Amino acid sequence: MAGKHERDVEVALIRYPRGVFSHVAVEGLPGPVASYFRAAITPGTPLGLSARIRMRGRIRIGRWVPFTADEILTPHVGFVWTARAAGMITGSDRFVDGHGEMDWKLFGLIRVMQGSGPDISRSAAERAAAEAVWAPTALLPGSGVEWSAEEDGRLSACFQIADYPVRLDFSTTEEGLIRSVSFTRWGDPDGTGEFGLHPFGGDFSAHATFDGVTIPSEGRLGWHYGTDRWSEGEFFRYRITDLKLVAGT
Repeated sequence: MAGKHERDVEVALIRYPRGVFSHVAVEGLPGPVASYFRAAITPGTPLGLSARIRMRGRIRIGRWVPFTADEILTPHVGFVWTARAAGMITGSDRFVDGHGEMDWKLFGLIRVMQGSGPDISRSAAERAAAEAVWAPTALLPGSGVEWSAEEDGRLSACFQIADYPVRLDFSTTEEGLIRSVSFTRWGDPDGTGEFGLHPFGGDFSAHATFDGVTIPSEGRLGWHYGTDRWSEGEFFRYRITDLKLVAGT
């Protein structure tokens, strides 16, 4: 299993393009979009499309339990998220080579959750896209993202991951940093056995700078975001403790 994990990490990790960020890269973008990039990326930061992330927080799996996790994230390609929850459940979620999978065990022996297939893959792909807020250099127009600024002040980013087009809607702080994200995500949040598109998103309560990028470092995410069911759909509260961009080689 360890060997498979290491192979997945290498597939999910890409180290291009070369170059560093400058404000010239956002000239011609709508003003609020350019303001976001100027606030989120320090000039001279390498244009990495991948990030290595360490986080901790609480996740709701029936009840709220603590977790610690490491992640390799390449928003246009996928991710590998390995975690330990409640001190006894270990495993990973991933989207690699166009396929999503989750595999979790109790004490490393008893499988408590496993999933794969087209529904899991689509949901995992959309998760990878949304987590791009943690790697803003991967959201620059040169990486294939189409940006717009809406009349209500929200920003929208559209791009493709594998076979799945994704549109992310953001609200921002006065400084231009991302305050919330919302989108429709494929899933089965109510456990009905039927997958479909449902509101997903969350609010970010703090920002921090790592390796030249300022990201939403604390927040809460879940299903039914923006509806009267948000309180029951929320399942993930996190704090990023370390992040390193993977620059060009």
